[in-house]
Amino acid sequence: MRKVPMFFLTVVLLTGCQTGDEALTANNTPTAVTGSAASAIAGDMASRFAEQIGSPSTTTIKLEKSETEYAIALEAAFKGWGYTVTQERKPIKKEKPLELAYSIDVFEGQILARLTTPSIALARAYTQTASGATPASPISIMRHN
Repeated sequence: MRKVPMFFLTVVLLTGCQTGDEALTANNTPTAVTGSAASAIAGDMASRFAEQIGSPSTTTIKLEKSETEYAIALEAAFKGWGYTVTQERKPIKKEKPLELAYSIDVFEGQILARLTTPSIALARAYTQTASGATPASPISIMRHN
């Protein structure tokens, strides 16, 4: 007889641990940020990156090959700042290239952009406008040890 109340108590406690259908799910589809918004975000992120990383004459940036508008705009923005950009495994110059990972996602109406190297990560939120995109948050800078 004591087992029945314990069973119901266990069931009640476990039902409180269930999640609803609104649980967060991982979305593996790439976000398409195109046109003037991609160019505006890439230009701003490249300029902020240049402020943190140093001289373009001594830094080669290695980007993974991608044909998205944001990737193309990001490469052009870095070249505009004077950086050498490569997609090759072998370095162009004698020094080892700085490997750069980037991501761009849309979340709750804002575009979240991030640039990451082994030593630093930069992130910022943007709002898409008719003429491109404008920053919606301050730049977040995280230095890795």
